Amino acid sequence: MIWPSLPFVNQILGLDICADTLAGDAMRRGISGGQNKRLTTGEMIVGPTKALLAHIADATILVALLQPAPETFDLFDDIILMTEGKIVYHGPRSHILEFFEDCGFRCPERKGVADFLQEVSL
Repeated sequence: MIWPSLPFVNQILGLDICADTLAGDAMRRGISGGQNKRLTTGEMIVGPTKALLAHIADATILVALLQPAPETFDLFDDIILMTEGKIVYHGPRSHILEFFEDCGFRCPERKGVADFLQEVSL
């Protein structure tokens, strides 16, 4: 199915010049690295998941990250922290440190929250 907004998104992202080119892989040359990044952004805008529109569409998106950067961790609303297949914490990101402090684990001042959670849940 061709999305009605696809030509518009292609033009905005500067992908209209390579719209008929395969993305490529390790064996075949395709679009450039910059075009590939913009293609990924375009897929997020018009693709079936519409990840960039999750708040507007009131949709839930589940992402699994092993070692997220602090900036990435701060983008999440809710956290499901698992270890060995069991849920250790499930709730708002803003309450996770309070939860672990109540359990006797305090995050050191100079340690990122994501790094602390990875250490505490091992």
